[in-house]
Amino acid sequence: MRATTRDLLALAGAVVRSPFTTVGPDARVPEARIVDGPLRITPGQLAAYARICGFRYDPSGLLPATYPHVLGFPAAMRLMSRRDFPLPLPGLVHTWITITRHAPLTSDDRPEITVYAETLAPHRRGTEVTMVTEARLAGRLVWESRSGYLARHAPPDGAGAPDGPRPAPPPLPERAEWRLPSDLGRRYAAVSGDRNPIHLHPLAARVFGFPGTVAHGMWTLARCLAEVDEDGELAHVRAEFKAPVLLPRTVAYASDGQGGFQLRSGDRLHLTGTASTP
Repeated sequence: MRATTRDLLALAGAVVRSPFTTVGPDARVPEARIVDGPLRITPGQLAAYARICGFRYDPSGLLPATYPHVLGFPAAMRLMSRRDFPLPLPGLVHTWITITRHAPLTSDDRPEITVYAETLAPHRRGTEVTMVTEARLAGRLVWESRSGYLARHAPPDGAGAPDGPRPAPPPLPERAEWRLPSDLGRRYAAVSGDRNPIHLHPLAARVFGFPGTVAHGMWTLARCLAEVDEDGELAHVRAEFKAPVLLPRTVAYASDGQGGFQLRSGDRLHLTGTASTP
């Protein structure tokens, strides 16, 4: 998705303010809702997204389950770039997502997208905000997602320790192996609009505490769903991003054949999730 001049200026302002943004005990999410649309889905952009994520492109078919999230990303960036947004935008890490498709959504539709922040909660590695994206046709809710984004920081003095990580699930049978190139983050950013610095260059990633360039969590999810959902009919998706995928990297896609899936490299679990049809 192509960023507008307004989006770029808002992002630049968020980057400048980020070193001075601290999460205090009275931090609250903004009440504002950002509404875009009705949005026209551009066939060329959709085809490029499908190609990089491994989806089968059908100009008149159902949208990939993850694509409305991409449509809503510019609105999410505008909201998270606001001065009253409590977390610094650069370096935010996507930690989990749920997707529910209530009705079919095709490339011929013109959805209205609404984005808002729902909750703010402590996390064992910082503070996590839950962002909501909704797609409507003629006022009817047809698609929605909830996503967790983590700002990594030391907990404030006196704060109680959040629950620790849950035990890793047992490994599923390996189905495929993918070699991810070093420029995958830049290529996915070009089709999704997600230009978080941690995905674009290893030096930028190191500024935010990562040893190298990190693959987009939404690319890893979309690539897995392209294997699960050949007909584009998924209705429910839940995924957790367990560990960053550093680029370049060879990863293994694993599945139980019943909707459960994982992405691993060696013994390291990067992504785990479930997907189902109605």
